[in-house]
Amino acid sequence: MSGTNRSCGVEKKCGACQLTNMDYERQLRFKQAKIVKLMGRCCRVGEIIGMDEPYGYRNKAQYAVRRVRGRVVTGVYQSATGGIAVTDTCYLNDARSNMIASTAARIVTQLHIEPYSEKGGKGVLRHILVRRANATGEYMVVLVCFADDLKHESELTRRLTEAFPEIKTIVLNISRSAKMTLGREQRVLFGSGYIEDVLLGKRFRISPRSFYQINPEQTERLYKTAIEFAGLRGGERIFDAYCGIGTIGICASDGSGSIIGVEQNGEAVRDARENAKINGIDNAEYIESDAAEYLRSAAENGEHIDVVFTDPPRAGCSMTFLKSLVKLSPETVVYVSCDPQTLARDLFFLTKNGYKVRRIQPVDMFPFTQHVECVVLLQKFQKKGD
Repeated sequence: MSGTNRSCGVEKKCGACQLTNMDYERQLRFKQAKIVKLMGRCCRVGEIIGMDEPYGYRNKAQYAVRRVRGRVVTGVYQSATGGIAVTDTCYLNDARSNMIASTAARIVTQLHIEPYSEKGGKGVLRHILVRRANATGEYMVVLVCFADDLKHESELTRRLTEAFPEIKTIVLNISRSAKMTLGREQRVLFGSGYIEDVLLGKRFRISPRSFYQINPEQTERLYKTAIEFAGLRGGERIFDAYCGIGTIGICASDGSGSIIGVEQNGEAVRDARENAKINGIDNAEYIESDAAEYLRSAAENGEHIDVVFTDPPRAGCSMTFLKSLVKLSPETVVYVSCDPQTLARDLFFLTKNGYKVRRIQPVDMFPFTQHVECVVLLQKFQKKGD
């Protein structure tokens, strides 16, 4: 493991890396202690799975754009002030993504394309998103704009793709939010509108707004752990909650009987269905719905589920979801969490309502930040022989 920290020069202003004062080994010890303190009473916590090289891991990077002294620059958006920490060297981002973004900013300057200003209400380009498919080497560039009137878009597209042939698609996305978010309306300027990656031997199509884990090396370790915890013997009926583009369920499909994946993002559901086809999986069904409401309906209708995978957002699972899960009563629950605080809260509820925590495995998905991912195995509590 790398023990020497690198400096981009804007760490204090940026704030994205909260643990730059620690070498990587100390970060892992810090995160391990945090999980043990929060959940060590549930069962023994496994040793956190770290990275051999904890830099350049982000396969999705968002770059705010501003005009400074006559040229367009990129940087990290400061939500508190609306400004940016100007830098084209983020050591957590994929290095090629940094180069693509800085080159795009230079071309934007040359073509006199104006960044959007919230204060003045003028300009068009809000920010640039770059996604990388680790296994295939494909890149996607998303130009997030205030309106669909990006002048010189053909010339911008031509120059970018000539400079970086690995860019397989460029998309213009329209967002009127001041936050670094994507809007629902978009159009493809170049390519197919998606890139493809390979994860645990399965191929996945990734669209601009689809959720896909940002650290490919650690994602494989995370999903291997989740599938191992599920203990699939073949024939189980799996419910994949908050399924995104279907990654966990599809990776687990070889050992399952059938998969029901539920996701609220319609674009991700379309990708999940296509991903099932790409991988020749005919035992998976993907539904556009709220996971909590779908689970509540399934519980009320007395449906049988053997294994539930749940990978919720940082807010954790809703009370509707947890109560419905208890009512549905699957034998095994594999909880993938990106927030230890909400995970501890949800485990407290489940252990009070018929489940026992069997295994907890932390995975360091976000080196140099305070975040830590966990995989937890819960099984129905059996009074005899437990």
